[in-house]
Amino acid sequence: MCRSSRLPGSPWEILQRSRFDVAHSLIRTGPTSFVLSNNKLTSAVDAQGETVQDQNKPLTVSKAFYKLRYEENMDASDAHVSKPSSKKNRGTSLLDSGEDFEVLDEEDIDDDPPPLEDAGGGKGKNRNEAEKKSSDTDSDLSCQVDEWLDVLGNDQLKKKVVKAGKGRDTRPQKGQNVKIHLKTYLKDGTLVEEQSDLSFTLGDGDVIQALDLTVQLMEMEEKVLIQTDAKYAFGARGSLEPVVPPNAPLSLEVELLEATDAPDLELLSPAEKIALASHKRERGNVHYQRGDYTFAVNSYSIALQITESSSKVDISAEEENELMDVKVKCLNNMAASQLKLDHYDAALKSCVLALAHQPDNIKALFRMGKVLALQGEYPEAIQTLKRALKLEPSNKTIHTELSKLVKKHSEQRGAEQAMYKKMLGNPTSSSSTQKHRAKSSWGLSWKWLFGATAVAIGGVALSVVIAARN
Repeated sequence: MCRSSRLPGSPWEILQRSRFDVAHSLIRTGPTSFVLSNNKLTSAVDAQGETVQDQNKPLTVSKAFYKLRYEENMDASDAHVSKPSSKKNRGTSLLDSGEDFEVLDEEDIDDDPPPLEDAGGGKGKNRNEAEKKSSDTDSDLSCQVDEWLDVLGNDQLKKKVVKAGKGRDTRPQKGQNVKIHLKTYLKDGTLVEEQSDLSFTLGDGDVIQALDLTVQLMEMEEKVLIQTDAKYAFGARGSLEPVVPPNAPLSLEVELLEATDAPDLELLSPAEKIALASHKRERGNVHYQRGDYTFAVNSYSIALQITESSSKVDISAEEENELMDVKVKCLNNMAASQLKLDHYDAALKSCVLALAHQPDNIKALFRMGKVLALQGEYPEAIQTLKRALKLEPSNKTIHTELSKLVKKHSEQRGAEQAMYKKMLGNPTSSSSTQKHRAKSSWGLSWKWLFGATAVAIGGVALSVVIAARN
């Protein structure tokens, strides 16, 4: 914003020091038109209509600016203003002090701008008129809409203000409950959905990422346009409600209506707690179905915090059981998401917690068996799946998983035995050879003994015969 006080080194000060310095530092040839904004020059055009400095992305003039034109006259004592005839671009620097410059449109240049103050003395009346013009222009510029803001810096999520809000202090905080008016359009302009009072908790993943990220940057009663890639909307799967095709970029029209603090969980009634936890769990299911397993885990974690929060309100046994049932469902679903993310230890912990509340929960037993199998604990996994199958013998999924696991365990045992044989040098074959050799040696000894006995008996018989004859 332009001020009446002259800052050291500002263009006003430069102009007031001497026309000679200005002519050499600001003006290349002939009279030059230039613009002052925030006590900085933002553009300059010489008499030939050529830009003294050109920027592909000129500075945004967010405050009031003076439109001043200066005519070089080395022999005269006063400076005069002239209007450029045309514009061309040339990339040269204008000031050594580092001010940035931008070219004005011809229609933006006043026909009768206030004259510059002479270096020899100020003219208060002219300065007051310039300040008044600055104030009026500031009011006009404050009503202008903002340019597109690249929220994430990847050109896939952009936001543009079409109606200003009540100030940065009114921006909602993460964890607050907000209410918005939402219109959702496809890229071709087709209206997909309109919700006049959509309520959600900011940052909890209750809505698509595009809304969660941009609403945090909105002011109260601000109205914006949002352009989002499918990555931050409904992704590769699209949506059935509302009907959004796969990989569809969207245009959103959002108005922030309300932002309030989240309710105290301790003061919620049991029915409200059950409803809120169920809502968060269902949102986690949506994330799971889309393959956003990290967001699913986040939603299930929030639901668990609700079910585990202390309460200052009386709760009946039936309500407590219902709340416990929601908690176990969240633990089971979280274990499934953690399995998809290969977080086996976390998934096992979720299963153990679920079984601590409901020891015969089949889903918890089944997922625990899968986790143990993935960790290589086949005997424990088989026992867990057998326990689940005993509770529900007709479950084909458990049957199939158990059969695969038994087969895999058998193959593992065979591989281990082969490895042990190789490590020990095939001890089974060695013992068989030794037994065969021992058996062969014993057979040979018995043959010799039998032969010797036969020869001895034969000799005795022959002796008896001879003696009988004699």
